[in-house]
Amino acid sequence: MSPVESSNVEKDIFRDTPVRFLGKRYANEVGEAFRSLVKPVVVKFSYVVAFGYVAADSVDKGFKESKKPHANDTEKAKRVAIIAVDTVLWQTFASVLIPGFTINRFCFFTNMLLEKSTKLPTNLRKWTVTALGLATIPFIVHPIDAFVEDAMNKTARKVYNY
Repeated sequence: MSPVESSNVEKDIFRDTPVRFLGKRYANEVGEAFRSLVKPVVVKFSYVVAFGYVAADSVDKGFKESKKPHANDTEKAKRVAIIAVDTVLWQTFASVLIPGFTINRFCFFTNMLLEKSTKLPTNLRKWTVTALGLATIPFIVHPIDAFVEDAMNKTARKVYNY
């Protein structure tokens, strides 16, 4: 994209700024990585933050679509709904459910492995699991995004012709 083109493109607060780290990775994944060290309410709160991000991004994308010119009100309503639903689905799977589950299971099995194969004290083992869980997050981002994009293109997006 040329500098002229990029200056005409509106910055997306949910995808082009540090706000994206609240949902598009990190909020609930960090919660899951710290699960063995914190109270369950902290992990649940990390999901509240992540789903709040999903909701805010979906509303934002629907609002932006509503500001664009459309052939008529019916077409406008349809496009706004499609954009909002697509964003909810994509963000829910790619940013919350799959990464959260992945880090949860990674930490669970890492803890089991360390418990059975080492004599690390419990506290050190929990911190090791948390550190490894946190270190795993950057490696799961792109494969999960690509998987969800492909899955959505083959399923939901065919239904609503996105």
